[in-house]
Amino acid sequence: MDAKDEVKSRLSIEDVIGEYVTLKRAGRNWKGLSPFSAEKTPSFVVSPEKQIWHDFSSNRGGDMFSFVMEMEGLDFKATLDLLARKAGVDMEKYRAQSGGQRGPNKERLYALLDASAHFYQVQFSKNQPALEYVFKKRQFTKETALEWRLGYSPNTGDALVRYLATKKFTPEEMQSAGVTAQRYSGTADMFRGRLMIPLQDAQGRVIGFTARLLEDNPEAPKYINTPATALYDKSRHVYGLHLAKESIRKGKYVVLAEGNLDVIASHQAGVRQVVATAGTALTEPHLKALSRFTGDIRLCFDADKAGMNATERAIPIASKVKVSLSVISIPSGKDPDELIKQDPEIWKDIIEKPQYALDWLMERYEQLLDITSAQGKREFSDVLLPVIKALADPVEQDHYLRAIAERIDISMEALTTKLSQTTREEIKPLKRQKTAPRPIDRQTVEYSKAQDHFLALVLLQPKLRDVLAPMTKAMFSRDEARQLLVYLQKNPEVVIPGSDVVSSLSRDLVGGAAGRDPSTSVGMTVGAPRPSSEPASLSKIAEYVTILTLQYEELYSGLEFTELRYEATRLQTRLVEQFVKTQKQNLAAELRDADETASQTLLTEVKRLDALLNQVKST
Repeated sequence: MDAKDEVKSRLSIEDVIGEYVTLKRAGRNWKGLSPFSAEKTPSFVVSPEKQIWHDFSSNRGGDMFSFVMEMEGLDFKATLDLLARKAGVDMEKYRAQSGGQRGPNKERLYALLDASAHFYQVQFSKNQPALEYVFKKRQFTKETALEWRLGYSPNTGDALVRYLATKKFTPEEMQSAGVTAQRYSGTADMFRGRLMIPLQDAQGRVIGFTARLLEDNPEAPKYINTPATALYDKSRHVYGLHLAKESIRKGKYVVLAEGNLDVIASHQAGVRQVVATAGTALTEPHLKALSRFTGDIRLCFDADKAGMNATERAIPIASKVKVSLSVISIPSGKDPDELIKQDPEIWKDIIEKPQYALDWLMERYEQLLDITSAQGKREFSDVLLPVIKALADPVEQDHYLRAIAERIDISMEALTTKLSQTTREEIKPLKRQKTAPRPIDRQTVEYSKAQDHFLALVLLQPKLRDVLAPMTKAMFSRDEARQLLVYLQKNPEVVIPGSDVVSSLSRDLVGGAAGRDPSTSVGMTVGAPRPSSEPASLSKIAEYVTILTLQYEELYSGLEFTELRYEATRLQTRLVEQFVKTQKQNLAAELRDADETASQTLLTEVKRLDALLNQVKST
């Protein structure tokens, strides 16, 4: 992960831009008034999911870096330093690496971890205790085991080390990936005799493992996780997001469980908008990652002290991130896996009936404390007031202050006095002195919009690709637009899902993902499609393509196909008309100084342009 990627992983684009533009949630996106023009109707859109912004009034767009560069008048290096300070990223570490002390090759680590997952899957298919634990005790199906790439780590000490060595991975790379440890005898496997649960990022790439004992042993930890590496950070990783994100988008909420196996059991039961963190260690990056897909986050932690503490910590974070946090209570103290085994329908029912987190927390402490006594009232307010003070919304603060005052029968004056004495960490804003943005040439902007809207339509609607026939690179002013035009003309049948357009385009360009390898003992297929790396030709226009998908979603997603056809044809005609007009002006200038032979050539070109325009208008 380079410095730019780390900064983007720590900061939310809506928070950065929100320091300059007042944003309001609009579905999955955020909207506000353009900072580049004096508009009255919001046309400035920020997509947390795509990590991009686009201003429809000026037709500008990009990532958080390009926005700050626009607003502050800074170059990229200065912008990176500014946002790195905001994110708490140590830039000296990256400068040292660029000076010769380079960190591990990230792509090599992805490949090594994918190979490790494959190795563990093969071993799982041969190990009877592991098979019985997964298929009999946990009641998972073979399809589920394959989908989640469940595996088994042999208890021999160096089986994985020897396997990875045959794949030309070095001991240093194995240690950097977190799958080995240095012992007195040398490099050895980190995980031994355990069920292996691959941890995958939002794109499905393996970044580490959770390893579970197959039999409870009081002398050994039940779970062991990969240590922090260049790829894995438990404070940021959301388990199962790669398989849950589509269901989260559709269901418009997410359930956050404690355990990886709870997530797997829920997905097998058909409830797929469920993910997990590493235990109850819920952090701001976790909530921000989920907020890109939904603003409705439902916790399903145990109702014990650890679960209550986690909820206390999460409430102010949720308020800061601007998501709704609620709690799911499971009857009889069961965990989701146990409840699903008993009756999946009960699980489906209770996740639809969450309780707002702060209300849930107040009820739990009412049950634990004697709030009729002075000591109980003090402890009750001691616990809840710091949580309330950290709420971002003053109306919500006032509501819960009155609720507490009523519950413990004290005056609002006493409670507000105690609240004023309660400290909390203040967050410093990013906002600095603005510089004047670049002026807008309205005619140029409108022509640029026409190009982008035209390409957005043909990118997301393959049935409209026939309108590309008369188009040439010379009709488009941006290099990214020309590259995309050429690609679509060469690949007229390619289908690009709007929800993941860039990765889909990447897979198409490189010819798809790797296949699967057959195993022998249980009729399973071992391995999973490996995400391909983004080709150089696409990486140059990835951000542009993502912005086009956002434009399509905002402008055209609700239209009938006949309306889309009309709009694509209208934009095609406009682009050709503008091109012909410009070319004829250039030819007229050349004709003034041309001899007879050159004049005939130029006039022939004028006729060709007229014919092109007539052809487009007649279709």
